[in-house]
Amino acid sequence: MSASQPRHPADVPAAVPDDVPTLLVKIFGKDRPGITAGLFDTLAAYSVDVVDIEQVVTRGRIVLCALVTEPPPGLEGDLRSTVHSWAESMRMQAEIISGIGDNRPRGLGRSLVTVLGHPLTAETTAAIAARITGTGGNIDRIFRLAKYPVTAVEFAVSGAETEPLRTALATESAALGVDVAVVAAGLHRRAQRLVVMDVDSTLIQDEVIELFAAHAGCEDKVAEVTAAAMRGELDFEQSLHARVALLAGLDASVVDKVRTEVRLTPGARTLIRTLKRLGYQVGVVSGGFTQVTDDLQDRLGLDFAQANTLEIVDGKLTGRVTGEIVDRAGKARLLRRFAAEAGVPLAQTVAIGDGANDLDMLNAAGLGVAFNAKPVVREAAHTAVNVPFLDTVLYLLGITREEVEAADAHDD
Repeated sequence: MSASQPRHPADVPAAVPDDVPTLLVKIFGKDRPGITAGLFDTLAAYSVDVVDIEQVVTRGRIVLCALVTEPPPGLEGDLRSTVHSWAESMRMQAEIISGIGDNRPRGLGRSLVTVLGHPLTAETTAAIAARITGTGGNIDRIFRLAKYPVTAVEFAVSGAETEPLRTALATESAALGVDVAVVAAGLHRRAQRLVVMDVDSTLIQDEVIELFAAHAGCEDKVAEVTAAAMRGELDFEQSLHARVALLAGLDASVVDKVRTEVRLTPGARTLIRTLKRLGYQVGVVSGGFTQVTDDLQDRLGLDFAQANTLEIVDGKLTGRVTGEIVDRAGKARLLRRFAAEAGVPLAQTVAIGDGANDLDMLNAAGLGVAFNAKPVVREAAHTAVNVPFLDTVLYLLGITREEVEAADAHDD
């Protein structure tokens, strides 16, 4: 290797060995422009190297920490005096702590814990933090993702394996009444590129078959069977045929009426719009009907959509469905099919649903999210969201409310 040829970072020894003296410089006070530049201008006069930086601003108060190498011999006292004088001139406080080396290595096993509260109380935060510590985990960083419509914060945790941490926090979150998601940290989280949703009571607020049933005058009978199927008490395919049979003779013009009656879940458009901006592909699978999902696909720009198809003959519903039945196993099968078509590994998919017939899909995905789901689904899914805003799923992917709003403002 020639002297002028740059060396690969892996060939370069660590900048700060464990036995090298370092200084932790901490500045805190009222935030204003120029603080970070001013501190490092002050430190630059002493030929120190920057080892680490952390800065947090909360309600106009800044905490800025800089870990730097020790200055040349005889200059540490002058550095300390100069930094304190500069801080006083900025009406801030300074603290300088001597030490050795860099930060201690983080423990093996790294996870991201997202907590959604409405509101997020101090009691809840204490309990979550205590449970993380109880599993052997250490909280390295905490970051707020959103302040509305829920408060969402993310804990970066090291020293605990993801699955045991997820199990421990699932129990805690249920008792506290908050939503907690635990995913492994790493590049794969940023690479999740396919999101597949259930439709009824997930993407939309309604059960489509009940909208049809209302026009046929058999809404109560259909709703009773639907509820039992969603609880897992009935075989889905049998319940589907039983409910659809009640629609026999209904005029096909009802399809257009039902389409206008469908109500999107709050946050649905924001979720899909944001995911598409980020390069995600988005699809839906439904135990409902293509007569509605095809319309949703066109309106929302979805990449994939699959559902059952109501048979229509001579302008009337026959009370039968045609083609492949989309049931519990079918939804998982379609998730795999969509992932293959999208060129996305199954581990990098996200599935969202609320009913028992979504369970296979939720378990097959890299991240399965139970959205305002039945108890049996909440207990089996990777994580649960129990607030009525579908776009809160974005926070589970590490996307902040500020990023969403900035993208919206840019497009406007």
